Amino acid sequence: MAKLFWQSLLAVPAALGAAVAVSGSGSAIAAGAATPQVSFDQDSVQLAQITSVSELTDVLPSDWAFQALQSLVENYGCIQGYPDRTFRGQRSMTRFEFAAGLNACLDVIATLIAQSGINPEDLATIRRLQEEFQSELATLRGRVDALEAETATLRAQQFSTTTKLRGQVDMHLVTPFDTIPGETSTSVAARARLNFDSSFIGDDRLRIRLQGGEGNAFEAIYGLANAGGSNYNVTVDDFYYSFPVGNRITVTAAARGLSGDDWVTSTIVPFDGPAVADAGAPRFYGTGGSSSNGAGVGVNIALTDNIVLDAGYTAGAPGAFDPSVGIFAATGQSYIAQLNFLTDGFFNAAVSYLHNDLSSEFAVDGLGTAAPAGATDTFAGLLSLDFGGFFITGHGAYQTFNGGNDFSWTAGVGFNNFLAEGAQLGVYGGQLPQLAGYTDNPFIVEGYYEIPFNQFLTITPALIYGDASLAGTIDNTGLWGVLRATFRF
Repeated sequence: MAKLFWQSLLAVPAALGAAVAVSGSGSAIAAGAATPQVSFDQDSVQLAQITSVSELTDVLPSDWAFQALQSLVENYGCIQGYPDRTFRGQRSMTRFEFAAGLNACLDVIATLIAQSGINPEDLATIRRLQEEFQSELATLRGRVDALEAETATLRAQQFSTTTKLRGQVDMHLVTPFDTIPGETSTSVAARARLNFDSSFIGDDRLRIRLQGGEGNAFEAIYGLANAGGSNYNVTVDDFYYSFPVGNRITVTAAARGLSGDDWVTSTIVPFDGPAVADAGAPRFYGTGGSSSNGAGVGVNIALTDNIVLDAGYTAGAPGAFDPSVGIFAATGQSYIAQLNFLTDGFFNAAVSYLHNDLSSEFAVDGLGTAAPAGATDTFAGLLSLDFGGFFITGHGAYQTFNGGNDFSWTAGVGFNNFLAEGAQLGVYGGQLPQLAGYTDNPFIVEGYYEIPFNQFLTITPALIYGDASLAGTIDNTGLWGVLRATFRF
């Protein structure tokens, strides 16, 4: 009798193929269709035993599994319905529902075995199903064993239980069509990054980024967005830890790499990222902030689901790391505050304020000439309007420094999914911040087309026109063609 019970128990999954499976997955799964989304709602649902299939209001005689349901109800009494007299055979079932249905049928089978009341024909059917699906069950058991062995190997050989390694490589081919002084030939620029991202509680992140690169172009108008480094010397470009405080506050502490727009939730303009020229990102973040080589702390506060307040402080190097100076006396201290209105729809906007004690970035991003000493204050507004297939975006920034002032702006339009899924066509232009050594504000216009070939490779051709407004030169204008290949892994 015990042997008969266990044979019957092993046959239950096959015997319930037309019953318990129907209870959750319905005819779509039986027909081999893709598995729909499963709801993992674990709220208590009181299933009720039924005595006739006619009690189920959503089960019709024309349903493909009607006979199976009728047989299980009338012969074994192990089908349950929902309190609203529905069976819900067209949706996915949860593991809880599967367990409830399986348990109900097992109780009946166990009772019949104990009472020796199983119909010989039914028992023969169970045994036939067991034999018929024996090879499939053996194959499934072998696959599970192989997956368990592979999982054990991966766990034993994995790099880390808390850290993921991510990389990005950007390679540029830059050809000047109309040259400015110092840029007359086709050149190459490349940058490689490795991010080590660790998480200890699930929604925190410790990032250590190693970076190396060589080359750049049209630096008089701020250069390439994805360039940096010299002689491929590897440096620690980012070193910070970000963690949540409650549900609406995130705090970030940085030892290196964060300043300006690194502290904000969004720079609003969609050109920041796809654009090949660095001017695609609002440049006031860099010219009004301290060097990213320093240390700092930032906080992001979600006041509501759509309104976010960002704040950040950076103390410039080397003073921030010098015990005789310290973070509060370091040169190049900067502060930023930005209030964002962020949605998943039409309207996104932000207002920003930055203060920098020493305008070191004016020299770093310019020609290397001495920048005016003194503080810089920046007031800026950013706006993006998303119409679905295309967007219009731009920003404006007013800066005061060393008794003078400056105004910069960019504006443009972009088309999402242009000619290909995930592709973006964008055209923007604007007046960039004026740096030391310039007679006027540089001007730039860029058109780019970002094409994702797959999850690993993106190709972005771009055409860039710029007027550098350099002091002491005859021709300040240039036209460049750039082809950027980005690999992610």
